Amino acid sequence: MRLVLLSGLSGFILGSIFSFLNLPIPAPPNLAGIIGIVGIYLGYLAVNSFM
Repeated sequence: MRLVLLSGLSGFILGSIFSFLNLPIPAPPNLAGIIGIVGIYLGYLAVNSFM
């Protein structure tokens, strides 16, 4: 759980820096793109659990 919280905190800090510097974020800027990334991760986990 600690790793998840540190990941979220580092992502928040980096997102803030990107916004402050007026740079595009290196992630999908909308919910559909984020759900796509989550889907890729879940698909990866599903295949690894069956193999």
